[in-house]
Amino acid sequence: MNKVVKDNENNKWSGYGLRIFLNTLSHPFEYAKVLIQIGYEPIPPRPAKTLLGKPALKLPNIFQYVKHIKTVDGLSGCYRGLGPKVCGNLISVVATQKMIDYLDLNRADEEEDTDVEENRKRKFLKCLKGDIITHTTAIVISQPFHVITIRIMSQFVGKETKYVGVFGSIAEIYKQNGILGFFSGLIPMLIGDILSVLLASCLTYGINKYLIEEKELQNYTSAAICMLSSSIMYPFQVVSNCMAVTNSGLMAGSPPYMAHYNNWLDCWYDLSSRNQLKRGSSLLVRYYKGPVFTLPPGNQGNVLIGKE
Repeated sequence: MNKVVKDNENNKWSGYGLRIFLNTLSHPFEYAKVLIQIGYEPIPPRPAKTLLGKPALKLPNIFQYVKHIKTVDGLSGCYRGLGPKVCGNLISVVATQKMIDYLDLNRADEEEDTDVEENRKRKFLKCLKGDIITHTTAIVISQPFHVITIRIMSQFVGKETKYVGVFGSIAEIYKQNGILGFFSGLIPMLIGDILSVLLASCLTYGINKYLIEEKELQNYTSAAICMLSSSIMYPFQVVSNCMAVTNSGLMAGSPPYMAHYNNWLDCWYDLSSRNQLKRGSSLLVRYYKGPVFTLPPGNQGNVLIGKE
């Protein structure tokens, strides 16, 4: 029994190590994505055509964006915010596991009579309730680290150094926004995540119940629907990250780069009115969708881009 417990502990630590490795590997791309989400486009778009042949202004893809960050700040600069992000992710994972153990959610997987309709429905509701509770707990506990990460990344816009390290950033957030500053962007993050869990769980349950009976295919269905639900709820992530930056004392969170939003609904309506709720959702093929102004005669070779 002790050997089993020890093996489980070793597996957990191996999982944590793998998570840190993957976070480190993908961090430059996530960093660039955050800058795109908050509306910062340092590289002007160039004239191009869409797949349908329509004229458009094409923005650099994620690889070109990362290359720009490296050119400005060097290789180490591509890893701004990695420390607090890893801390937040690990705290999120540990909190999730503790909540799963507390709610005894793993026991639902051991029930053998899931073919009985009533038991299947009971298991679904128990898993759904558990998912909502664990996701909510993980997000709330890790949100301060998420805010620190986003603000450290956002300093790239104005080349500031207000937010340095975890402890220095904690002091600066408290100075700028008080206790509530550590939970900036929490509400849209929670709403988006909970709606994503509800949508994915209900669709998966319905499809697997009425359309697909093979266990192997059901696993693929679940993964595909999770991706779909995350894509649908993506605007909440954009709004959450914008709210983490606005009123932060940074150039990235102040006009003309970003308005000072009073609340997340104010941010949502503003981004929606400018068709910016999905920015960053496409990382390889990106088109500028903001205002474009016509230049006077004699300057037709240039394109003037309006601030988002």
